[in-house]
Amino acid sequence: MSYFTYILYSATLDKFYIGSTSDLLDERLRRHNSNHSGFTGKANDWELVYKEEFPLKSAAQKREKEIKAWKSRKRIELLIRSVE
Repeated sequence: MSYFTYILYSATLDKFYIGSTSDLLDERLRRHNSNHSGFTGKANDWELVYKEEFPLKSAAQKREKEIKAWKSRKRIELLIRSVE
C-alpha cells in the first residue's frame, strides 16, 4: 500500500491545503471538492499541485507535518515548482 503527502491549491481562496492519505489521489481530490464542512469545504476548485509517495503511513504524516511547519507560502511554492 502507498501513502501520499499532497498539496492542493484553490484559485478562489488563493490558498494551499496540505494533507496525507492512503486513498487514491483522484478520489481524495473529488471528496475535497464536494460539499462538506472543514477548510476545503470553503471552495470547490481545489487542484492537486504536488504529491509525494511513501511506503509507510508514518512517513507521509511526518512529511505533512514538516511542510505545514514551514508556514511559508514562498517555500511551499518553491517545493511545487521543483517538480514541475
